[in-house]
Amino acid sequence: MSDQKTTHFGYKTVRAEDKVKKVGEVFHSVASSYDIMNDLMSMGIHRLWKRYTIELSAARPGQTILDIAGGTGDLTMKFSRLVGKTGKVFLADINDSMLHVGRDKLLDKGYAHNIEYIQANAEYLPFADNTFDCITISFGLRNVTDKQKALESMARVLKPGGRLLVLEFSKPTNKLVEKVYDRYSFSVLPLIGKFVAKDADSYQYLAESIRMHPDQKTLKHMMRKAGLEQVEYHNLTNGVVALHRGFKY
Repeated sequence: MSDQKTTHFGYKTVRAEDKVKKVGEVFHSVASSYDIMNDLMSMGIHRLWKRYTIELSAARPGQTILDIAGGTGDLTMKFSRLVGKTGKVFLADINDSMLHVGRDKLLDKGYAHNIEYIQANAEYLPFADNTFDCITISFGLRNVTDKQKALESMARVLKPGGRLLVLEFSKPTNKLVEKVYDRYSFSVLPLIGKFVAKDADSYQYLAESIRMHPDQKTLKHMMRKAGLEQVEYHNLTNGVVALHRGFKY
């Protein structure tokens, strides 16, 4: 009998060591169309979710911010303005295609002086303990192989008094919304992916990965287990998305 560790890749069970490669293939495929797909899939509402994340981050001039799974740089761009010339923002992503798209986008918009780019796995963050005032991970935790290990890694590199914010799809709190959302995710989403990104399979995976992600209360417990305190969450759009925040003391 095999003792190899397994995990989920959407609804499929795969070897844990293979998930990073498979998720990488998804984001290599969708990187160039990621921004337009976000707008189409959420009808632009993702911008409001991210704006709320920025508000709760309490980022201030001079602080050091880590934007994990930063992708095309939406949060990094806003953090860059907030921390100013005396602060620093690190945009981290495990996928080099997403990282390149994000860097090119931010450079084209004139963001350069206080941003660094790093390819990194959230489970093994290559930073010293107590480095960051704030860490965000936006729509990325569900793609991580070992979510608990990633949360513990984030807690390690937070400064005392620092905060972690996790913005992620979650479990709708309204049954009607949940039913409509399920139909949309598994019928409409792959079609949009097929015609816009030319990749229906990747968006089928993304829909499945949302369903396999821990619900609000489970993620709250996981953050506490990672050593974070005063953990709370805010349901957005009837729980389609949840924003969790915890502090390190």
